[in-house]
Amino acid sequence: MNDPNFYIILSAAALAGLGMLTLAALNGWRGWLALKQQELRAHGEFHPAAPVPNASARIEIADLKERIRKLEAIAAGVDL
Repeated sequence: MNDPNFYIILSAAALAGLGMLTLAALNGWRGWLALKQQELRAHGEFHPAAPVPNASARIEIADLKERIRKLEAIAAGVDL
């Protein structure tokens, strides 16, 4: 037990074991995600992410929402 190589071999074996456990867990996680993705596709609930609108489109949408809010306030007789 006083041999320094013993500790090097023990730590290398522990590190290798930890690496194998990590790879097995990662493989299981990826498999679980693939299973859930298949379930969503089978139920027709899977939609790929929609493209994000550019900044000018978002500003225009915010402007239109503000105009609608003002028109609704005018129709309700509320002073802004």
